[in-house]
Amino acid sequence: MASSAKFMVEEDRIVLIALLSDIHANREAYEACLAAADRLGAERLVILGDIVGYGPDPEWCVEKTRALQDAGALVIRGNHDQACKEASETMTDAARRAMDWTRNQLSDDARRYLGSLPMSLNDEDRLYIHAEASEPARWRYVLSSDEAARHLGACKATVSFCGHTHRPALYSLSPTGKVTHFTPCSDQAIPLSASRRWLAVMGAVGQPRDDNSKAAIGLYDTEARTLRYLRVSYDIDKTVGKIHAACLPESLAGRLMAGR
Repeated sequence: MASSAKFMVEEDRIVLIALLSDIHANREAYEACLAAADRLGAERLVILGDIVGYGPDPEWCVEKTRALQDAGALVIRGNHDQACKEASETMTDAARRAMDWTRNQLSDDARRYLGSLPMSLNDEDRLYIHAEASEPARWRYVLSSDEAARHLGACKATVSFCGHTHRPALYSLSPTGKVTHFTPCSDQAIPLSASRRWLAVMGAVGQPRDDNSKAAIGLYDTEARTLRYLRVSYDIDKTVGKIHAACLPESLAGRLMAGR
């Protein structure tokens, strides 16, 4: 288990940043990714939103995230975090049912904490956000080069990191204005050229949807300007058992097992 104190680092010393998105109340996946970040030497954590929703351990995940934030992690609000306060009409039936259950599981303090999180954060030449940047509160997905171009046109960051889609992807904007889409391979250091601007879409910790059931984590090296997309094994059966015990929609357990 990663120690919260591990990430209390002076700003000018931070080189390796661990990026986690879409925790979705999956304690086992979250713990495994935090342990991986610790083992790989991450000096800062960035949590890109959707701490709750779908999964069976919302209160634990909120309290863990708060402790990590107190120790220096940067934390962004996601649409499921927002839905703890304001119900969303765009969610699927399973997501709405899980969200209704989640609200009843969370303490008033946890709901207030989720509602207090920022929609985005700028950190040097980096932007952290849950969805795309043109209208953050609309929670638009980035699933194509056109949608990436809309995001890149709405911000000035050299490198942006978002989540929301549950599918890893990488987009670059050339000096001539061309947006290129890459499907990143796992555990390869991808150089992010300074001559381009970049949008890195991180996969999901708690509910991947790219046909890979392993939890997803990213590592960004601020000195080498390289990004690695990694997958982490965890005890899916334990999480699925909790979903069944909580009488959450069966489809959520099936999607977790299939990674879709």
